[in-house]
Amino acid sequence: MSGMLASVNSLPEAMLALAAQVDIIDLKQPSQGALGALAVAEVRNIVAAIAGRCPVSATIGDLPLLPDSVGGAVQAMAETGVDFVKIGFFPGGDSEGTVRHLNALGLAQNHRLIAVLFADKQPDWAIIPLLKAQGFSGVMLDTMDKGKGSLTAIMAQQEINQFVSLARQAGLLCGLAGSLRLADIARLAPLQADYLGFRGALCVQQQRTAQLDEVQLRQIRDALKTKE
Repeated sequence: MSGMLASVNSLPEAMLALAAQVDIIDLKQPSQGALGALAVAEVRNIVAAIAGRCPVSATIGDLPLLPDSVGGAVQAMAETGVDFVKIGFFPGGDSEGTVRHLNALGLAQNHRLIAVLFADKQPDWAIIPLLKAQGFSGVMLDTMDKGKGSLTAIMAQQEINQFVSLARQAGLLCGLAGSLRLADIARLAPLQADYLGFRGALCVQQQRTAQLDEVQLRQIRDALKTKE
């Protein structure tokens, strides 16, 4: 079965997600981009409030994939005490160099790093075994342009399945996200990724920058539970 990752942008939203018994509370600021980051101080406060009752992940922001800038951002976010640090593999950067740099700094060994690949930016699956070799804990497939529809509209089912298979073969945690809706669960749950990630589907009027809606949050949680 796939667990539920719920993206939240504040302490009150995190408390709603905790009450709904989601599997991962993911901290991000949707108004700042595909993987917009919350302030480090706010992340630290939320982690303290969650107090180990649910795993917490956080993004480092929509940063160019360059070794030095990413290294500093990962270090700062990891020091908040989150369980997972998510790093967007945005096009045009130095993906291999950044992965190796994070390993050389010891960040991949001392913290659980998650690479986020973008389905709408022609991701290179060859990075997956390198992630494992360099100490990463997991990999997610997401979308960069949230206006183009959900992951299932952007990428063929066969390619999504290939991603999950490659992640599993590499021994990495695997997640699927990208404007996922309730209807996507029936298509993606059978692939048995470790997590399915949601934001827009959990919000008022299904707008990712709006507030979390408790009813929709529990509706998605219940739909995933029926796939157990």
